[in-house]
Amino acid sequence: MLSGERKEGGSPRFGKLHLPVGLWINSPRKQLAKLGRRWPSAASVKSSSSDTGSRSSEPLPPPPPHVELRRVGAVKAAGGASGSRAKRISQLFRGSGTAAWVAVVARVRSLAWELLHAAGAMGKSQARSMFQAQGTAYAKNEMWEASSQPVGYHLQLSLLCLSLIHHSPSLSVGTGAPSWRPQKNRSRAASGGAALASPSPGSGSGPPAGSGGKERSENLSLRRSVSELSLQGRRRRQQERRQQALSMAPGAADAQIGPVDPGDFDQLTQCLIQAPSNRPYFLLLQGYQDAQDFVVYVMTREQHVFGRGGNSSARGASPAPYVDTFLNAPDILPRHCTVRAGPEPPAMVRPSRGAPVTHNGCLLLREAELHPGDLLGLGEHFLFMYKDPRSGGSGPARPSWLPARPGATPPGPGWAFSCRLCGRGLQERGEALAAYLDGREPVLRFRPREEEALLGEIVHTAATGAGDLPPLGPATLLALCVQHSARELELGHLPRLLGRLARLIKEAVWEKIKEIGDRQPENHPEGVPEVPLTPEAVSVELQPLMLWMANTTELLSFVQEKVLEMEKEADQEGELGPQLCNDLELCDEAMALLDEVIMCTFQQSVYYLTKTLYSTLPALLDSNPFTAGAELPGPGAELGAMPPGLRPTLGVFQAALELTSQCELHPDLVSQTFGYLFFFSNASLLNSLMERGQGRPFYQWSRAVQIRTNLDLVLDWLQGAGLGDIATEFFRKLSMAVNLLCVPRTSLLKASWSSLRTDHPTLTPAQLHHLLSHYQLGPGRGPPPAWDPPSAERDAVDTGDIFESFSSHPPLILPLGSSRLCLTGPVTDDALHRELRRLRRLLWDLEQQELPANHRHGPPVTTPP
Repeated sequence: MLSGERKEGGSPRFGKLHLPVGLWINSPRKQLAKLGRRWPSAASVKSSSSDTGSRSSEPLPPPPPHVELRRVGAVKAAGGASGSRAKRISQLFRGSGTAAWVAVVARVRSLAWELLHAAGAMGKSQARSMFQAQGTAYAKNEMWEASSQPVGYHLQLSLLCLSLIHHSPSLSVGTGAPSWRPQKNRSRAASGGAALASPSPGSGSGPPAGSGGKERSENLSLRRSVSELSLQGRRRRQQERRQQALSMAPGAADAQIGPVDPGDFDQLTQCLIQAPSNRPYFLLLQGYQDAQDFVVYVMTREQHVFGRGGNSSARGASPAPYVDTFLNAPDILPRHCTVRAGPEPPAMVRPSRGAPVTHNGCLLLREAELHPGDLLGLGEHFLFMYKDPRSGGSGPARPSWLPARPGATPPGPGWAFSCRLCGRGLQERGEALAAYLDGREPVLRFRPREEEALLGEIVHTAATGAGDLPPLGPATLLALCVQHSARELELGHLPRLLGRLARLIKEAVWEKIKEIGDRQPENHPEGVPEVPLTPEAVSVELQPLMLWMANTTELLSFVQEKVLEMEKEADQEGELGPQLCNDLELCDEAMALLDEVIMCTFQQSVYYLTKTLYSTLPALLDSNPFTAGAELPGPGAELGAMPPGLRPTLGVFQAALELTSQCELHPDLVSQTFGYLFFFSNASLLNSLMERGQGRPFYQWSRAVQIRTNLDLVLDWLQGAGLGDIATEFFRKLSMAVNLLCVPRTSLLKASWSSLRTDHPTLTPAQLHHLLSHYQLGPGRGPPPAWDPPSAERDAVDTGDIFESFSSHPPLILPLGSSRLCLTGPVTDDALHRELRRLRRLLWDLEQQELPANHRHGPPVTTPP
């Protein structure tokens, strides 16, 4: 056992390590006993006196500092397990004659060359040179740590190296070292000692001829080296595989097996490949060069890349793409295809840009699901079958590329024209097509040649208001087109579709804006009286623009998601390049056009709303809410219950609120729309208030109370409509000015400039001074000296503008986050479903028009069950 001791004032040292069965070495400077592969085992160590010459008269060399030599008796006298094992081991060699046996007791710090030197196998320099010649890491002068491996492994290494030197016909150790060469007539099977029965001349240690033959024969299997045992096991396994391979050949049971070239057997056994049981793999069905292609390609990572690789050795060249499986066909790209197979199914396959890839016989342009049994074709030469043993039979019962009814009777002549790619007959394909044309699945499939007609039809229908679509129906249909392009069509198609889509929407919006402008009163011919816009008329005019703003906003959010996915996938796949950069630029240009559409529709909408408000707002300053017999309405009152002077203004707000709700405008845009309306109302009322105080007496307590009441009624109504917070924020300056005018005269006369500035911080010095200087204190009374601004603010009062600028409106911020379009699950809206069916039949008609007249037919009809 390993024990530790500590010397006084020194570092701890290791005690002696006795191997469980001891390590016995034959006579000095002769062959060591062979060891088996498993270390240690007492049964694996035997010796015969025939191959060990007696050199007992030679003195043993001094042991190295970390190796101790003991006689058998000394080991036995040490007591314990070591002594008993030494006794048992010594009995195995009772026929060894006068051979001198020693026990090597290795310490934990022993080195292999020290053990050889201690056992007397060779000198110190020869032992060192032998390990240097072998090139093994154990030749270094490093300590054998106790926490690494058992010391027995180090001893075994030294014995095996010695056995290698003894049996190698050409190995010489070091300069001037003696050569260890075997006898010329010794066979491989005799290398364990059978051919060495005759002792070397002068040894005098072997028994008489024939006396130890039986014992040597019995001990032959125990004296073979590790390499020899491994070699025989390999030959035995190879023979078994050859027999198995031959048994698999047709007629093998009846045929007489004759002499066969061993090389043919080796090639035949290489064909017997057992597929992995815990990893997905690809089975090669067709390759390019049979001599270089493998049969099974195993996925060692969750992401597996097929490709030809690349040469990045040139200076300044970009690094070659990482490839898991190299395919050397000329039409294979450096990075051709990527398969991702995580712990959970399904796997996903994605072709690289411009790479010819087929999935179950169909051209694959975008990422698709890959199921066990699917066929994956790469280029014109390679065809693989995907297998995943982890699924445990959970995949489809039959591959999708097999006929659905292979044993059924052909239903008719149409079966002869069945699709060779999917294995379906005409009748079966007709039923599937009918189910697609009338189905509620949110899918709209089209070919690139039909793209322009399809997009134009959707935009035209939305612009004319035909089809009774839901508010976000146009955006949903256009998003289905974008989704089909992103999933099914080639990688470069999506940027082109987005550009065409954005231009069509912009043209439709521009045309609608021109129509609305032409109908405005100011654009009528001379002599036609102008009719002011009513809230109802404005709502009708602005509905198409508001619908386009709502649909374009949702469509832009959806497009942004798809572009980000495209960029992220390309980054993960390592496909960033000039072509991708060009595609991203095209996508940015398309999204910029959609941004422009949103900005323009927003500006036109608030323009006509504020134009209508402009004529209604003065009533908030002039009307008296305290009319005879009228009660002030409470919060949440209906529009009809409000004072007559407030109804026109509130009517515009109500029309705008209903319009945004009907068009399902994004909540962020609804808030910003009303924020701009409130900003305009606040600026208009404040400017009117400032302007009226200059000409005639207007700033007085009674008038201010009326204005304050009207403003409170408006804010209460907006609070009931869910717009209270926005209204309070944008009406703050007007409220502050009216509050100043509502201060009682006696209290106002006691206030100073500094206190008024503190109580009304939103008013500028010029606006505050204007209100105070025109306040009506009575006949012949001017403002008190306490209201005069200090010299530090005199310049701001003299040069400041008392009117609000309409150009300081808040900027429009487009909504962030995911789109609100629902493209999952069945289409529940009947109107949208009808439009989807109409577009699918339109695409069917366009496809039929390309066929000869005698090949055209109408859309299939689903057969009732």
